[in-house]
Amino acid sequence: MRPIRSACLAAALAVLAAPLLAGCGDPGGDPDTVKVVYQRSTDNKYRIMDDYLAAVKKEFERTHPGKRLRLMPVQAAENDYATKVQQMMRSPRTAPDLVREDSAVLDSDVTSGYLRPLDDKLAGWRDWPRYLPAAKEPARAEDGRTYGVPDGTDTRGLWFNKELFARAGLPADWQPRTWQDVLDAARTVGRRLPGVIPFHLYTGKGPGEATSMQGFEMLLYGTGKGPGMGPGKDPGKDPGKDPLYDPARKKWLTGSRSFRDALAFVRTVYAERLGPDPSDALDPNVSTRVGTDWLPSGKLAIALDGNWLPKLWERNGAHPWPRWDRVMGRAAFPTQDGAAPGRVSLSGGWTWAISARSRKADLAWQVIETLQSRRNALDWTVRDGQIAVRDDVAADPVYRSYVPGIGFFTALVPYARHRPALPVYPQVSGAIQEATEAVATGNASVAEAARDYDEALRSFADTAEAGS
Repeated sequence: MRPIRSACLAAALAVLAAPLLAGCGDPGGDPDTVKVVYQRSTDNKYRIMDDYLAAVKKEFERTHPGKRLRLMPVQAAENDYATKVQQMMRSPRTAPDLVREDSAVLDSDVTSGYLRPLDDKLAGWRDWPRYLPAAKEPARAEDGRTYGVPDGTDTRGLWFNKELFARAGLPADWQPRTWQDVLDAARTVGRRLPGVIPFHLYTGKGPGEATSMQGFEMLLYGTGKGPGMGPGKDPGKDPGKDPLYDPARKKWLTGSRSFRDALAFVRTVYAERLGPDPSDALDPNVSTRVGTDWLPSGKLAIALDGNWLPKLWERNGAHPWPRWDRVMGRAAFPTQDGAAPGRVSLSGGWTWAISARSRKADLAWQVIETLQSRRNALDWTVRDGQIAVRDDVAADPVYRSYVPGIGFFTALVPYARHRPALPVYPQVSGAIQEATEAVATGNASVAEAARDYDEALRSFADTAEAGS
């Protein structure tokens, strides 16, 4: 999520939100109605969340006689959705009771006083122990308290075209152990299959957060030498610690060798022409091209991307591709030198949270219990192509068979790392995007781009500190 960058933009969004805010004022606080705010897709054909919540509304009102859910969709892109919901949560008059909250902005909203901690509710909820620890982590704020119940997550790995690999003489069961293995496979494709893009890595400002999370941070979080390195080692090289931010010291790290190593990988991909042309790689719509053109048409051999791609290829997807499961292989993204745990993934996800200004927290919590019953959690996970966050859903035969390969991506959850979801993170992410673009286009060396990142970090994060 990107912050508001100017007063003009904030004012414009306020105008856009005004009709919604005016319509949801509830100074009387109807004690029997729970106002539920969620993001509605800007694609008018995509109504998965709307349909799911309509079913939950019927169930809740049937099992809670006299109580009602008021569904309040906000049709907007993710950044605008976050801004509008934050505006709503500023006042008891406009605040929803229940809000679908992106874990990436949760800590920021906690800092702003918009969300209510849920620890008192979770303590007595028998289903909470079923949630995977890796899924709980993004819902826990810097103050140590939990502010949301996750309803799904995602993981990232390598997708590769087995037919192209066969033509290039590469194995159908490819499982790279190091970054070098990934680069070597891309080089082989480049030599033997002219016209095929060997490897795609999200890069630059155009793709936005995909560059930071699905690209650069997949590299950065694998730069360590393995757990149990021992004291006195570079914290930026230990995968057990965060190479971007040190929560113990509340410091954003600069001068990291890990950061330079990750930038050097990006530089290699583009300097050796192992990736798409930079003009294509920097296109804001490149993710659509990857999923609906380059992979299905055999133009791309290897993609570092997410578990959700089959949603595009299934019969009702944006680009039906009946043969996709026979063509596409999957591999975990390796650590830099093959050190334990041997694989890296980044995870995000959304949560259900209760507004700090809600006067119906107890009733809102009952809605969360309904939303996240085992049956409804399974329904939502399958509907939206999510990775399960509950162990009983992950073990359910319906979940394990709803899309080919879901077990592979589910198995990455224990290895998943999470972005430091702090208020300044969007600016950190922007600086990462600029650094990767500079090295991909050859406008800066690795050392120069890393230096510029450090300078940018110090300009907006007064807690920045050398990490190596």
